[in-house]
Amino acid sequence: MYISRLRIYNKFMSIVSAADARNHFSDVIARSKSEAVFIERRGQRTAVVVSPERYERMLGALEDAEDIGAFDEAVAVDGPNIPWAQGKVDLGWT
Repeated sequence: MYISRLRIYNKFMSIVSAADARNHFSDVIARSKSEAVFIERRGQRTAVVVSPERYERMLGALEDAEDIGAFDEAVAVDGPNIPWAQGKVDLGWT
């Protein structure tokens, strides 16, 4: 199995052909525990294999980024400010 390795930021990733991935799937899964494995078909990246732990971390980071974006949008809206005490009452927290 031919594997090329690239360094992205401070992480490594592997690139394998679709044929090699199919023929050595257990090796691809094993490698995905320590780094992302990109699958290429005709020189184009078509898929990536990552461990479940890395996938969960990526989803968490994406959700955090979306929350930050939503907060920034809410702060940018013009309008009257609501005092914290009134906000708690409106939410039924008091």
